[in-house]
Amino acid sequence: MAIPDQRLPDWSRSSSAARAEISDRSVGRARRLEPRLHAFVAIENGPFQPSRDETLAGMPYAAKDMFATRDHRPACGLPSSVGFTIDGYAEVLRRLDDAGAFRVGFTTMTELAYEPSGYNAVAPYARNPWNPAFIPGGSSSGSAVAVASGSVVLAVGSDTGGSIRIPAHCCGVTGWKSTWGCVNSADALPLAPFLDTIGLLARGASELAPAVTVLSPPAKPHAPVERIVVLRDALERAESSVSRACQDGIDAIEASGATISDTNGLRTIEAIDRHALNVMQGEAVRTHAARLDDHAINPVLRTRLAKGLAIDDATLCASREARMSLARAFEESILGKADAAALPVMPICTPRFREVDPSSPSFSARRLYALSDYCRFVNMLGFPAIAFPVGFDDRGLPVALQLVGRPGRDGDLVALAARMQEKTDWHARVPTAILDLVEPQRERPDD
Repeated sequence: MAIPDQRLPDWSRSSSAARAEISDRSVGRARRLEPRLHAFVAIENGPFQPSRDETLAGMPYAAKDMFATRDHRPACGLPSSVGFTIDGYAEVLRRLDDAGAFRVGFTTMTELAYEPSGYNAVAPYARNPWNPAFIPGGSSSGSAVAVASGSVVLAVGSDTGGSIRIPAHCCGVTGWKSTWGCVNSADALPLAPFLDTIGLLARGASELAPAVTVLSPPAKPHAPVERIVVLRDALERAESSVSRACQDGIDAIEASGATISDTNGLRTIEAIDRHALNVMQGEAVRTHAARLDDHAINPVLRTRLAKGLAIDDATLCASREARMSLARAFEESILGKADAAALPVMPICTPRFREVDPSSPSFSARRLYALSDYCRFVNMLGFPAIAFPVGFDDRGLPVALQLVGRPGRDGDLVALAARMQEKTDWHARVPTAILDLVEPQRERPDD
């Protein structure tokens, strides 16, 4: 399949006048694309009102529908918000608003943020802007779709086991999963608090960078990510077109000045993942125990929640307590002298919706859970990660690589991705399925 050559402008390189034009048009663009993409549950009336703080300078953004504001109560992927007590003004949104960002609206998500494909059985769900027959990834599905389509420059999501990185892969955008605990999650839906992180999606890392600083000011001076260790066995286990694209991305990172080495990491990932699943399932059912008999939730999700009942308190506690030793072992045996590890976001190509819909004859539980196979261990460790486009699979759908860094080096990972993206344009393409609806915006780089 031919990949379109049309591109969207880079906010970070655009002039003040061009940024103002993008902000002014963002609500209209979101509304024009919404009938095809279903990315939003609510779109603001606008127009953009300039702020005194120019850190984000009117950057249009969207937020996953799991964050509360003074005038928005989230539904969290359900048909209504009945029974939820999430209210107030989420700290992550307050920080973005105070820094001058412009909220365009709230985006669709999977039920309770507990489904990795983007499919939702009880509420409208987002469509992949590259091909609507394929999943957009979940659970931050609408956020990724809104970014990929150019409706917003930035979107807020959450990541408990890949919920930012998987949509970044499927939709061809860049996603940042934060170091656990470094971004305030108050007034947001919890799923498994020991694994839950808040993060961001944007087309490119240079557009992420100022917002990452707003949400997670660096505790120490930035240091360049210069040494990358590739988890070669994870790369080789991936489907061939995923593996090829990721190798292209690794080559581009090396061309940007990083030193590349290889190791094997699958056995280590699988050992960590056993604890990740204990914590995810054990905490999810404890967090949402009242939902087990809630018929607003699809029976499949209630069954998934109920799996956590088999995890007793002692097992859950033991897995939580293993974090420190697992993290230390990963740094010593996998990272070694490297600053970050590289591996695919997903070992498989983006599936079609029919492969992840439990009511479909083509449903494959194996492919559904393979979506997060390479992501969950990062949440268990509490480490930061960034996922970014590195090419396309054999059906013309995006492929992403992820870099997993040491705790607190969030900004350094973003900086490396930005450095690579200065020489590549995988992140800049207009998705195939919306080419007829997109009017290219004029890019006006500052002199």
